[in-house]
Amino acid sequence: MTMPIPRRMLAVVALLSFTFTVTAASAQTRDVAGSRDYPGIGRFAGSVITGYVMKDFDAARMQAAPFKDGQPADARRLEGRVFRIAYRTNPGPSILEVSRNFETQLAKAGFETLLACDTDACGAIPFTEAIDTLPVPQMWVDGFNYRYYAGRKTEGGRETYASVLVSQNNQEITAQVTVAESGAIANKMVDAAAMAKGLGETGHIALYGIYFDTDKAVLKPESRPTLEQIAKLLTSQPQLNVFIVGHTDSQGAYEYNLDLSKRRAEAVAAELVKSFRITQARLRTAGVGLLAPVGSNASDAGRALNRRVELVAP
Repeated sequence: MTMPIPRRMLAVVALLSFTFTVTAASAQTRDVAGSRDYPGIGRFAGSVITGYVMKDFDAARMQAAPFKDGQPADARRLEGRVFRIAYRTNPGPSILEVSRNFETQLAKAGFETLLACDTDACGAIPFTEAIDTLPVPQMWVDGFNYRYYAGRKTEGGRETYASVLVSQNNQEITAQVTVAESGAIANKMVDAAAMAKGLGETGHIALYGIYFDTDKAVLKPESRPTLEQIAKLLTSQPQLNVFIVGHTDSQGAYEYNLDLSKRRAEAVAAELVKSFRITQARLRTAGVGLLAPVGSNASDAGRALNRRVELVAP
């Protein structure tokens, strides 16, 4: 007979697990791999990046007014290129000091203030629940003690929004910068006919509809339409064999990027074999990291072009 675990013991286990998570986060002394500050904003002195996610196209939620009667008064859903960057500082500065530094820097960068408020004035806990934040331990938010800023700037006909949420955990200040560069989604779908044309004319075709999280080699579900088109191409041309080649931008160490690009190419091949019954012998994989750029790695737009998977004809 299985004895139930006492509730008090479960609570102790949960507390120990939570303490380990917080301690592990606090032990971090360098930025997470592949991360960087958003250009023109930077970071508070002495901070490290604990979480970083950049999507070429995503949605972000921002609040442009305090909550009223516990409900959003001006919630905005923004679509475009989205950056989420979480930081942690050592003990010493206050929430207000860190937030003011970010606010000053954003003003210098041309952002006009939409909202700047502290805990109660913002809307307390319900307010923080309506904001997109990276998960613990990347970002920690104390719903009883935080400051929030949201701003907007227009440049060259394009709107960019930025928010900063600053809170505290065990005397260390945590902050998340979220930037949404508004814009329409780029058409990254390449169908089987376009793939065949590219292979026939130039010997290769770049695919931007295959998605991975930052520093991961696990295919995201939204990659399936492009995978279906690769499978359609290979099924329609049984004699065709291809190289699947992974590419990265220049962020991160050289050897790391070589390995990551290779693992991503292997993930594509494995999925084609598993889900679409393409013979493994028809697929060869390679990773070249940052060695074959098609855009400048000095800009976000160029780096986005460089992060890709290509089909190459033997």
